[in-house]
Amino acid sequence: MLENRKLSSLEGAMEILNRRAKTWNIVTISRIKGNLQEAVLRQALDIIQYRHPRLNSCIVNFRNDFYFQTAGTNRIALKIVHNLPEKQWAEIVNQEMNQEIDSSKCLLRVVLVHILHESNLNYLITTINHAISDGVSSIQLQSEILNYCQQISSGETLKPVTTLEPLPPIEKLIPKNTQGWIGKISNILFLLKMGILKLYHQPKTLGFGKYAPIHKRQSELIHRQLDAELTHMFVQKCKQEKTTIHSALCAVLMLTVTKKIFQFHQKNMRVNCLSYLDLRKRLQPPISEENLAILATSLMGFYTIKTHTSFWELAREVKRKIEVDIKHGDIFNMILIAKHLISICLLFPQQVAATVSVSNLGKVNIPKAYGELELEEISFAASHALYAGMFILHAATFQEKMLLNFVFSKPGISRETMEYLVDKTIDNIMNISSDSLQLTGTYNNLL
Repeated sequence: MLENRKLSSLEGAMEILNRRAKTWNIVTISRIKGNLQEAVLRQALDIIQYRHPRLNSCIVNFRNDFYFQTAGTNRIALKIVHNLPEKQWAEIVNQEMNQEIDSSKCLLRVVLVHILHESNLNYLITTINHAISDGVSSIQLQSEILNYCQQISSGETLKPVTTLEPLPPIEKLIPKNTQGWIGKISNILFLLKMGILKLYHQPKTLGFGKYAPIHKRQSELIHRQLDAELTHMFVQKCKQEKTTIHSALCAVLMLTVTKKIFQFHQKNMRVNCLSYLDLRKRLQPPISEENLAILATSLMGFYTIKTHTSFWELAREVKRKIEVDIKHGDIFNMILIAKHLISICLLFPQQVAATVSVSNLGKVNIPKAYGELELEEISFAASHALYAGMFILHAATFQEKMLLNFVFSKPGISRETMEYLVDKTIDNIMNISSDSLQLTGTYNNLL
């Protein structure tokens, strides 16, 4: 049965990160207007747990391997926080990011926050094990929860709920030519190539403001938003400059960090960027967003920032490199070597994996209205305690606004340093989006 099976290499790596480093669990945050009642939410959670096989699974360790099993799975944990000042919702997110998921009981937990002096304002925060989900499906899951809340609150008769068929591990969904002995040889060569590229470029990073062993590191989040007007300007400028929003975000982060660590006597600086991509539409047949699974991959790009590097040319270079890597099949190689890369990070905790990291979901296509409930904002972030010294961004656009969650590992990066970098990033996005400023777009003028 697919419900009870051994975790794949990638899924097992995610569970190791959860247990050893409280890292890469997906936290999704919604701001909801309306009377969201605990009893109604409890019923909705019971329904989605029945509908999604992986939510009705736990993870057990047997003979040094991890297995999904349904027996012994607890109900999804629901915690209610009353009368919290609205500005403090991020503190709840920080608590969730730094709490390991007890996978022997359940793979999802939920917090409902009622805002002080705002009887119809709530935050819904879900934390899910990355072994069974990614950013795309975790956001879709919240929409599904709200949809069931709407049906329950309205008193309408619920349609019979059908349990979805569990998906096989992603390693069995990717092209056949990446599997078997040919795939293993290809993966070894790809891993060697990645190692050589990193040794050759020796990318600069923020490094450690203060070093701490893995078990003492903490994830923390800083949230920012681009209003609808600025989001529109940024999107239109990217189209005008023939690049993607994702590539532009990568370029902004790299240039912001470079300015922070650039030495006046240096002619150039080498950096690297880790990009995360959704694989659903790149698989045959395509996979629906409603299916809970880890269906994301990553690509590592190496770049040289010179004194007069053009911002838009850098963004286009990122776009070109991602397109080439996708064409070469690197998106599948990265899945198959992910466990080895994670093992390296755990073995060498003083190394910084990348200069910057960007995960951009793009436009979130879920409803805004759920009966009397209104979804005002939704965004996501992953816990990243392990990845000290990296400037990390999780982005999503909903209702014409871009929501930006910057995550960092303390004490590797101090909050003061991170707030400076975040503020500079927002300033830079404003600058490159505005034609009225008449910027040349060069590294010096931009930053």
